[in-house]
Amino acid sequence: MTTATEPLKAKDYKSEIPPTWCPGCGDYGVLNAVLKAFADLQIDINNTVLVSGIGCSSRFPYFVKTYGMHTAHGRVLPVATGVKMARPELEVIAFGGDGDGFSIGGGHVPHVARKNTDITYIMMDNSIYGLTKGQMSPTTPLGMVTSTTPYGAPDNPLNPLAFCLTYGATFVAQGYSSKSKVVEDLVKRAIKHKGFSFVNIISPCPTFNKVNTFDFYKDRIGELPADHNTKDLNAALKYAFEGIDGKIATGVFYDVDKPSLLDRLNGIKDKAKASVDYDINKIIDDFIP
Repeated sequence: MTTATEPLKAKDYKSEIPPTWCPGCGDYGVLNAVLKAFADLQIDINNTVLVSGIGCSSRFPYFVKTYGMHTAHGRVLPVATGVKMARPELEVIAFGGDGDGFSIGGGHVPHVARKNTDITYIMMDNSIYGLTKGQMSPTTPLGMVTSTTPYGAPDNPLNPLAFCLTYGATFVAQGYSSKSKVVEDLVKRAIKHKGFSFVNIISPCPTFNKVNTFDFYKDRIGELPADHNTKDLNAALKYAFEGIDGKIATGVFYDVDKPSLLDRLNGIKDKAKASVDYDINKIIDDFIP
């Protein structure tokens, strides 16, 4: 991680483009927490890339004064991986929602997680497709009425935390957008983590999700116990599935150190005695019949 050459405040990371989210959207809390996290870490604007797919939350790169890429629906992780592989020195942070990340983009998450690609993925989970007016998403609760399920959602919801834990993510956390300071701390820890870090942030959509509202979560958000062992995968999975004392658990579920994808690739280069002094045209010629 590179840091800014001059002290920056949270407002210095705001772009000139104002957020276009609906009034009361939980994503505002996420944005404020991320801006403060950037300021606390003194993130270098010129060496940071925010990558997103499609959806309300995927507008994120527009509102932050860093480099950014707004990519195709569900393709945030392959693009973010490509940026990191090409420019390992850059800080690469991916943003998305539950629909973009776990529906059309769901096939990419396991592979980025198991490779331990050194990027941070911040998910704004509102349990609905907000941008396209309220269709059922992969995290919509069973039985919930949406614009595409007028008689109730027929599918069991996906558990983003268990999903990432199972596939090998080395940092998994969950926050609630209304608790901005907690989200800020989670984002900072995720960025500093070497390897794939995933932060699921419960972010209510007041326009299209009339069930999972701020009032709904008011007495349903809990915190992981202070003595939770973040190296214990089984404990992390238990809390991911069961919550804590009947409430939805927030905090750092899992945090372990393992070689990243770049570490492993560099190890292969060393074994192969690879050199940076090469002619790409000669390599291509070897594959031409």
